[in-house]
Amino acid sequence: MWNWFKKADEPEFARRYRENTPRKINRKTPATELQFIALDAETTGFDVDTDRLLSIAVVPIIAGKLDIEGRRTWLVQQTASPNNEAVKIHGIAPAESAQGIPENTVLAELLGVIAGKIIVGHHIGFDAGVIGAALKRHWGVSLRNRLVDTALMSMRHIDAFHRTGYANQRPPSLDEVCQHAGLPVMGRHTASGDAFTTGQLFLWLCGRQRVRFKRELTAGNF
Repeated sequence: MWNWFKKADEPEFARRYRENTPRKINRKTPATELQFIALDAETTGFDVDTDRLLSIAVVPIIAGKLDIEGRRTWLVQQTASPNNEAVKIHGIAPAESAQGIPENTVLAELLGVIAGKIIVGHHIGFDAGVIGAALKRHWGVSLRNRLVDTALMSMRHIDAFHRTGYANQRPPSLDEVCQHAGLPVMGRHTASGDAFTTGQLFLWLCGRQRVRFKRELTAGNF
């Protein structure tokens, strides 16, 4: 029988990703049954619609620990990467980006890695937005993963960063939260370093929640 909900030209890897990544998760599902993966991306700038990916890194989180052996990092090829202010932050020069892996290859591999997992990131909405725009551009595919933002978690669960009602309040930076938590910051403004640091922060925040709630966490806590 023809599947009317499947695009005729949908790549096989995209189909597998879609079928293995439900948009909704039962709120009562124990966190121990969920799969998490820390992700960070470096980009050519700060506009979701016009800027491009330069590097992506992921670190799986398994049984409450970072899976260092399972981490992945991709340098994304961009042949017209600008030499702008963003380069001063992430350090990926146009000449280096030109030698990277083609974007469509990176994205296809990434979908296989993140399928079925909850993506954890600091200010993850931006990273997910740029990745989602790239997926749409190449294949019309949507990023389906549930997202957990450690910046927003920090605002909910750390008194120093609680919402104040001030209109211009911004979510705390990764450096600010790690300093408060006493966590080391690894390779700041590199995708691999920030993904690792964010994973550490997420586990610290989860531990804080377990103590506060006096129980194990469920999907509804994220």
